[in-house]
Parts: sequence; structure tokens; C-alpha cells
Amino acid sequence: MAVPDTAVAPATPAPPAAATRRRRPSRPDAAYWLYLLPGAVLFLLVIGGPLVYTGYLSLTRWSGVGDPSFIGLDNYRNLLHDDVFWTSFQNTVAMIVAMVLLPTLIGLVLAAALFDTIGRRFRPRTAAALRAAFYLPQVLPVVVAGIVWGWILRPDGAFNGLLDAVGLGALRHDWLGDPDTALPVVMAVMIWVQIGYPVVVFMAALERVDPELYEAAEIDGAGWWHRFRAITLAQIRPETFVVGLTCTIAAMKVFGPIYALTRGGPENATNVPSYFAYYTFFKKLHVGYGSAISMVLTLIIVVISVLFIRAQNRAERRDRGI
Repeated sequence: MAVPDTAVAPATPAPPAAATRRRRPSRPDAAYWLYLLPGAVLFLLVIGGPLVYTGYLSLTRWSGVGDPSFIGLDNYRNLLHDDVFWTSFQNTVAMIVAMVLLPTLIGLVLAAALFDTIGRRFRPRTAAALRAAFYLPQVLPVVVAGIVWGWILRPDGAFNGLLDAVGLGALRHDWLGDPDTALPVVMAVMIWVQIGYPVVVFMAALERVDPELYEAAEIDGAGWWHRFRAITLAQIRPETFVVGLTCTIAAMKVFGPIYALTRGGPENATNVPSYFAYYTFFKKLHVGYGSAISMVLTLIIVVISVLFIRAQNRAERRDRGI
């Protein structure tokens, strides 16, 4: 009886040792870092270099001509006893109210009303048109808006003419020339300029909110205020931090409207640190002192930014239950 031949399977070659190794995650190619070079170079040229040089000038006494004279921390010591410096920071608090607190609160209510009420009961284009109208002052150049408002508010301007036309001529006033009214009027103008930014940001944030949440709340009998408090505020918290931070930085370094409207006057009633630094640096030619004002303002902005970011991270961890 013949024994059948058994087919011998050919031996498979062993995989190379390199193939059996677990692949390690590849490191980012060095070429990727080349994309960061333009931004890094621009940062050093536009921000880093001038910041370091301003820090050096703040330690000197210099009029812009000749060689700077190193005086250490004398400029910073003088700031502690400068009444105009402290007045400018008091006015910055008023700018924060006019450019951060009130526009954020009003913008939040307007955005919720446009999205939750007008956008749903009327055509969405109506809400979009109103949003564009609120944002229009942000598109205008700041100096142009300041000049126009200066024309309106001067003693022979349109506002006093309107008061005469409606029989309130007794209220005519030099609104920007009186120390008692200059700052409130500038604050009102800044609210008008700033209010469109939070409206646009908050309406964009509301686009990602599930509309079924509003529909379910409305079916349950929740009114507009209850939907606003329970849904809107909770859903757009990250954007609220962004608006608060960016508007606070803008309020701390506001310059254009002050320059166009009042030049910091009258009697420093509307003076702010950025304009005070500019006037000291370029008008009085106290370059070192003006640089010290700028460095203090920069430090305060950095500290505020860090506090905002930490508060936002803490809120996000709390929402995730970490």
C-alpha cells in the first residue's frame, strides 16, 4: 500500500526584528517648526524687542536727544506720588464699566432677545440686520467716530440744537468741556462703540446651542427670563470669559476715543494711562517717565489676563466635574 506523500509547507521567513518592534509615535518633523518662525520673528520685532527696550528706558532719564541717563527705579517711585497717574487709573475703572460691564450685560440681553425671540418669531434676516446695525460702530474707525461725536457734543453742535428744538434749551451745556460731564459723556460714547462686539460674539455662541432646549423649556411654560437664565447663561459661559477678557484689555489701553474727543481733559477728567504715557513721552519729552507708565500698564494687563484665564479654566473643570 503506497503511502501518500505529505506536502510540506514552505517555511515562512521570520519577520525582521525591526518590524516586530512596537512602533513609537513619530515626533513632529523639524520642518513643522519652520511654520512658527515667521510668527516668532514678528513677535520679537513688534512686541518682544520694543517691550525690552521700553523696560530699559523706564529706568533712565531721557528727553529723546543724547544718551539716556540711568536712574534705576526713580521713575517708578515718582509714579507713586503722581496725582495725575492715579487719576488716570481711576478713569480706567470708569472705562471698564463703560466698555466691559455695561456692554457685556446689555449685549448678552440683546443677543438672547435677537436669537430667542426676534429670530424665531420673525425672519432670521431681521435678527441678522439688527445685529449688523449694533455692530456698525465697531466697523467705523475710532478716530472718525470720535470726531463725529465731538461735532455733535460741542456747544454749538447737533445735540444742543436738538435740545433747543424740543424746548429744552435750558439744558444746553458744554458736554465735553465741563469736568463734571466730560467723563460720563465719554463713557456713553464708549458704550455705543463697544456694544456691538458682545452682541455678535454671543449670537454666534447661541448658534451652537441645541434649539430643542428652548423648545422644551417653552413647552414647560418657562418664560423668556427663565430660558435666558437657565439655558443661555449656562451655554455661552466660555464666550462670556472671552468677551470679558478682550474688552477689559481694550478698556485698559483705550487711546483713540480719548485723543479724538477730549485729549485727556478738561483738567485730566478723562485722562487714561495710555494717553498719559503718550503725552508724557511725546509732548513733554519725558521718555523714561512715559516708558515707566507704559510698563506699569502692561504689567497690570498681564496680571488681569492671567486671572481671567485661571478663572475660565477653573469654571471649565467645575463643569466637567474634575
